[in-house]
Amino acid sequence: MAGKATVVEVGDHDVRVSNPDRVYFPELGATKLDLVEYYLAVSDGIVRALRERPCMLHRFPDGLAGEKVHQKRVPNGAPPWLETVRVKFPRYNRYADELCVTKPADVIWAVQMSTVEFHPWNSRRADTERPDEWRIDLDPMPDCPFGTVRRVAGVVREVLDDLGITGYPKTSGGKGLHVYVRIEPRWGFAEVRRAALAFAREVERRAPDDVTTTWWRKDRDPAALFIDYNQNARDHTIASAYSVRGVPAATVSTPVTWDEIPDVEPGDLTIRTVPARFAALGDLHATIDDHAFSLDTLLEWADREGLSTDHDG
Repeated sequence: MAGKATVVEVGDHDVRVSNPDRVYFPELGATKLDLVEYYLAVSDGIVRALRERPCMLHRFPDGLAGEKVHQKRVPNGAPPWLETVRVKFPRYNRYADELCVTKPADVIWAVQMSTVEFHPWNSRRADTERPDEWRIDLDPMPDCPFGTVRRVAGVVREVLDDLGITGYPKTSGGKGLHVYVRIEPRWGFAEVRRAALAFAREVERRAPDDVTTTWWRKDRDPAALFIDYNQNARDHTIASAYSVRGVPAATVSTPVTWDEIPDVEPGDLTIRTVPARFAALGDLHATIDDHAFSLDTLLEWADREGLSTDHDG
């Protein structure tokens, strides 16, 4: 049974948390209040990952056993201190005022609204049409073992090193890995996607037995790792660093060091274990904003290969 509401003090704001005892993650016995306490413990990291970005919320109003709601619009009745950013969806000629996190209270408000996962854009509200984050998504096909993911991550690191670019890896909270790169906000989504495809093709060339960039899922080797360059397309979002995933084990998309990847077990990184890790190591993505890199070389590669942003690459 869910208990009565409690009030959580978050910085300068009090956030009322209803049904704090509702069990969200049966496998761990973790409640809504446990989720609040997790996000408070990693608040510096989650705010850094979401700061100033339009953010889609994955909500589970009845816990994981119930329906999952993908929410773009901040509902009426949100507190006056909550910030939003307006984005346009040209296909429907519609707008949405999405959550724009600037402080920990914004995150806890979203959890009160039954949010488990945070899915930010790779651009910020200063110019939502020019991304400042390039996302490398290592997405294993159904028969691809995690050992392959680890191996390919090493190749990704090599190519980034050759480009003079610093990447920040994290587990996906599922079976893959993500690597984020801070980029200069000089290009639109289509160009960032072209650069991401050029990078993926280079990784594929260096690891042809492990990697595929084949667009259509039905045409991919089920034992291969797909580098999902399309995660850089407009309005495509993936779980942020420190986002909990909506799975029974309450895994977390967790920043890791490159040196940890050969041994990391993503299933060990949960709302029960990540707070102590964060307390000991701090935010491993803390320096991600220190330097923004150029995509010029990757776009030269894309031009050389005649890569387009059509689905067939």
